[in-house]
This record gives sequence, C-alpha cells and structure tokens, in this order.
Amino acid sequence: METEQHHVAVDLGAGSGRVILGRFGEDRLEVQVVHRFPNRIDRHGGHQRWNTARLFREIRAGLGMISGLADPRIVASIGVDSWGVDYGLIHSRGDLIEEPVCYRDSRTDGAMEEVFEIIPREEIYRLTGIQFLPFNTLFQLHAQTAAGEWPQDAATLLMIPDLMHLRLCGRRVGEFTNATTTQLVNARTRQWDPVLVKAIGLDMRVLPEVVRAGTVLGTLEEGLQRDLGLPALKVVAPATHDTASAVVGTPLEEDWLYLSSGTWSLIGMEMTEPVISEKTARYDFTNEGGAFDTNRFLKNVTGLWILESCRQQWKDRGQHLDYDVLIREMQGARPFQGLIFPDEARFLNPDDMIEAVCEALAESGQTPVHDPVGLSRVILESMALRYASVVKSIQDCTGKPVKGIHIVGGGSRNAFLNQATADATGLEVAAGPVEATAIGNLVVQAIAGGRFRDVREARDFLRKSASIETYTPGNAGAWRSAKERYRKLESNG
Repeated sequence: METEQHHVAVDLGAGSGRVILGRFGEDRLEVQVVHRFPNRIDRHGGHQRWNTARLFREIRAGLGMISGLADPRIVASIGVDSWGVDYGLIHSRGDLIEEPVCYRDSRTDGAMEEVFEIIPREEIYRLTGIQFLPFNTLFQLHAQTAAGEWPQDAATLLMIPDLMHLRLCGRRVGEFTNATTTQLVNARTRQWDPVLVKAIGLDMRVLPEVVRAGTVLGTLEEGLQRDLGLPALKVVAPATHDTASAVVGTPLEEDWLYLSSGTWSLIGMEMTEPVISEKTARYDFTNEGGAFDTNRFLKNVTGLWILESCRQQWKDRGQHLDYDVLIREMQGARPFQGLIFPDEARFLNPDDMIEAVCEALAESGQTPVHDPVGLSRVILESMALRYASVVKSIQDCTGKPVKGIHIVGGGSRNAFLNQATADATGLEVAAGPVEATAIGNLVVQAIAGGRFRDVREARDFLRKSASIETYTPGNAGAWRSAKERYRKLESNG
C-alpha cells in the first residue's frame, strides 16, 4: 500500500546533517532520525571549504542503517536538501574538481561592488528579484574568475544537494529552488539568465538543466544498492533549498507568514508570482523559488547565529550554559538592557562575537552587557524587533493582510523568542514543527510517489497531526518604547 511506503530525507545544514526515515500513515507522519552527523568547514587551498566527500560518506552510513529499521522493499525514494549559494564544479568525467568554497569565506570581499561596475545593481534586481548578499553565488563566481581560479576543465556547476544527487544516481541537474539562490535565475522565465551569465564571463554550457521540485532524477546507483542492501529506490529532487523544504513542511494558514528559524531567520510570504518593484528593491527583499510553481517572497535576516556563537565562546571559557536553562533564566533578566541591529555586517563572521555585540552596544551609546543571561536577552529581543520591522515591510510591499506568523525549525523551540516575536509584532505566533525542513523534503517525495495530490492536501494532513504551540501578543506598551529605540539603530545600520 502507498501509505506503507517509506521515504528518506537527507537534510544538510551548515553545522550538521541528518538522514531521516519518514512514513506517512493513515493519520500521521512518523519521522525517525536514523543518523546525525557534524558538518564543519575545513581550510585548504587558501579558502574555507566544505568537505562533500565526508558528507557523502555520512549519507552512505545513514543509508546503511535503513535496512535495520524498515523493510527495504518499501523504501520508495530519497532526496537531499541543503543551504543555498555554495556550489561545486564537475569535470566532464563526473568527478568533483575541488571541494566547494564556503559562503563565509573572505574571497567575496568587494566582489559585489566589482559586479555592479559590470552590470548595475538595479538591473540585477529587475532580472532576478533576489536580495543582495555578499556571498550570493553570482558574487562568488565573479570572485573566483577574477582571481584566475576557474578550472579550465570545469564542465558543470552543481549546488550542494545537486552534487549529492549526482553521487546517488548519476544525474546532473539543478533543482529550481536552490538555483534561484545563485542570483543567476530570471524570476520570470525561471531559467538561467543569459545577460547575467555573460556579465560575469561564464559560459551558459556550464550551467545544468533546471528541474522542478518533485522531479524523479533516476534510481539509486547499482553499486550503492549492492553495498547498502537497498532496492532500486527512486532519487527525487525535493525542494533542495532547505528553506523551500521548510515552507512546504509548514502547515500554513491563509494570510500567515512563515519564519524558518535557525542559524538564519527567513521570514516571508508564500506567493504565486515574484514581487519586484522599486519598493521591494529598497527594502532588499528576495523572491526565491518555491516548490510547485510558488514564489517565496522573503527577507533573509541574521538568526540564532549570534547567540550560538556567543554560547560557543562561553563554553570555550568554561561556562557551560544549558540551552533550556538559559531560556528560563532570561525570563527573570531585566528587559531591554540594550538593543542591536542583528543584520550589521560585523556579526557575519567576527573573531569574537561577544566583543562584537558589546562594541555595537557601546558605539550606539548603550552600556555593554557582559552577563551571559542578560546578553542573551539583548540578542533575542533585538531579533524579535527585527522580525517586527520585516513584517511591516512585507505588508508595505505586498498590500496583503498578515494574520499571524508560523515559526518552524530549531528556533521554534525557543519559547522566549517565540513570545517576544508575538509581543514585538502584535501577531499570533504558531511554533512547530521543529523538523519542518525534513518534513517538507518528505512531502515532496510523497507527492511524487502519489501519496498526496498536492501541497494543500499534504498540509491539511500535517495540520491534523503536527504538534503546534501558540503564543499571543502582550505587553504592548514596553515593546512600543523598545521599537522607537530600535528604529534608530536600524536606520543607522
């Protein structure tokens, strides 16, 4: 029976990866994390790089565990999702020429301004509708070619999940949702834009065929079947950008925003068409591809990266702060001791995050906060105020009502931030599921396999079975005053 089929979602994050087994039963989705593994950045060849060989070994290890957990005969498909913008270059033989450079690498310093001298910023946005981030693939490619580091034998450019699909089944394609993060896809044609490709001196032939989420790419390579004891299961391209998968896996209600909360916070509205105008350009909103002919109109803002970097520093100094305890203790800390603009460039990858936050406070005339609990509250309250600002901008750009915010991902477990978001925005907040990215990956595979007709039917199913916490706004007076203070910081940021 179709309801007995299992699907395997591989979810790769900047800090860790997971192999997940999912089964859509009659009335609920059963999800089991089969294998969890770390992902880290290596440094060699003069750059910070991802180790995709190590990542694929971990994927293999996870797949090898599947037969001990489920009857391999009813494992129907596998799909991989990951972060965006980073890419690898493939030789005509199919070999990876060199490990992909990480988006946090400094090679893109100044690249954005150099590209604007070739093709105006306004023209790039008109064509793509993608927000300008210094590490977008467009600027990474320019930096690589300008430095003379482009391999002459490069035949195909593939994004991170596309590299994994190549290893799984041998097919070279670029799935649409992740392709849009390159800032090389035309928002209207939904194909690679020849004007932009030519502007950075790239040959169109190096770019792969763009396919939709839900495309069956092939079957698991025979050697992997034999080595792992698995059948010829289908390799399906999910929405390979992790946020696109997270949106699919969010049981969204009409007129609600989604907020995928993790290292980054991606907050936006699911729409049918791109929203590209002078106003959206001024706000620097992005129109990333969504699954099944949707558009993700969103803002990519700094998420829990700042807090997690501080926690790592405290740990290195011998202060082991349990996450749940820290969240509880924040409730008793003095509110609004200080505020920062989380999207300041200084917070992207500083050597010392605690120092960067304290310097930002001091430079804006505020008193630095050195207590970990107090500083954590400063960071999370600032994030909530940034969310409120973005929500206002979304309403301004789209003219659409917003009834609430649905938070998914790891950050949806942060009760303090969830409540602060409700208070700052004045909107109801729904939180969960944590595993929205993996769930969305599984949903696309299940649609490809015939379990659901479409996303609407799948979301109705998820809405009935998911565990969701709700938060209602309050304390409006204190947050109104904080918004006035924050607005000044943001205008200077």
